[in-house]
Amino acid sequence: VYFQRYEGGNKITELRVIGDTDKTGTKIRFKPDASIFESTEYSYEIIAHRMREISFLNNGIHIVVIDEKKGRKHEFKHEGGIKAFVKYLNTNKNALYEEPIYITSNKQPLDYIEVAIQYNESYNENIYSFVNNVNTQEGGTHVAGFRSAFTRSINSFIATNLPQKSKDNISGDDLREGLVAVISIKIQNPQFEGQTKAKLGNSEIKGLVESVLNDK
Repeated sequence: VYFQRYEGGNKITELRVIGDTDKTGTKIRFKPDASIFESTEYSYEIIAHRMREISFLNNGIHIVVIDEKKGRKHEFKHEGGIKAFVKYLNTNKNALYEEPIYITSNKQPLDYIEVAIQYNESYNENIYSFVNNVNTQEGGTHVAGFRSAFTRSINSFIATNLPQKSKDNISGDDLREGLVAVISIKIQNPQFEGQTKAKLGNSEIKGLVESVLNDK
């Protein structure tokens, strides 16, 4: 068992051996520094929400969240990955079909891409996007690629299979009414816009995502 301590971003102790174990893994103990953080109170709801996301994005991982102050506990272990995530997001909504559309690929130079799609009867569009497990709440080039390919693919299908109705293309806004989608990609060198990593900026990712979705 190896141990090291840091404070304020600086190394306080050298790496040292403090015991033996048959287990593997990493344990991190973190205490918020009042000289850095305005508030040192944790939000259980925010942590639990984030751990639920992580469990969906990493199929089979088991996460336990415990609030010892208030005696709360949640366990997250979601088999089914982002397909299960989309079903969860559509809980209490009338989904138009039972099994989400699911696309996956490791087409280089993308390390990995997963997309799950399921419509419900509402008029709202809900697209949840992630890059290397980071929630890109403001979207970015991967979401732009998804939207472009999604619109093109459906209009192409209509033009090919329903020629009598294909005089005008249907807009992307119309096609995304009632859409719930989860997009998760993994890439080597993500370039995020802003400190909160809320938006992906890699320009080449748009075309790569488009290419994968058009193929699939």
